[in-house]
Amino acid sequence: MERNIEKMLNRVSVVFIIIGTLIMVIMILQTPGTCISPEAPSKPHTHFPRSTCDSSPRKHLPLPKKNARLWSSKAWTSRLSSFSSYFLRFRDLGLLRNHTKALCLSAGAGHAPMAMNQIGLSDVTAVELVDSLPLVRRADPHNLPFFDGAFDFAFTAHLDDALFPWRVVEEMERTVRRGGFCVVAVDECGEGDVRDVARLFLKSKLVDVANVTLEGSKRTSVLLKVQDFKT
Repeated sequence: MERNIEKMLNRVSVVFIIIGTLIMVIMILQTPGTCISPEAPSKPHTHFPRSTCDSSPRKHLPLPKKNARLWSSKAWTSRLSSFSSYFLRFRDLGLLRNHTKALCLSAGAGHAPMAMNQIGLSDVTAVELVDSLPLVRRADPHNLPFFDGAFDFAFTAHLDDALFPWRVVEEMERTVRRGGFCVVAVDECGEGDVRDVARLFLKSKLVDVANVTLEGSKRTSVLLKVQDFKT
């Protein structure tokens, strides 16, 4: 009895193997050479494939053309105009001149350094964790690769976003010469918050505070002059 059952199971197994093999052969014979139908229209505007069957090539623009497209956009020109108007205030105060060595920290895509160039500065260095060439080079604002007192003017609009704001401030004061200036633009705030910002600058004296509009948002601009110690 057991031998009969074993024989029957073996026969069933063979039958299933034959059926599976036939199904695989049929599927292979019926599979087209490509997922894309020859009659399918071309997709010149598809930048990323929608599936593994979409073989439309991606377009990789050269950096100069990519930047030209970005810098001519309405959003870019609007933000650039905002920064230019903001920095003109410091130029009118005599703090920014054509020969001023300026540093922009956490410069993002580069609106601030381009605005400084636009108002006449020729020596502007901008850093960010991710570079945006040719305006912004990669460097950690918490650990700047510059000598002490290398700059006359340092600016950041993203101190609020820093992982360690006190460390960014230390680096600003270290790399700006004595008698130079540090400027931070923070979310619009009152006198108490301004004092908290000023306390981070252990080697600088608070010079001016102003409420401004920057990149379409209400901000508070804090200007400090670097000295040897807090006064």
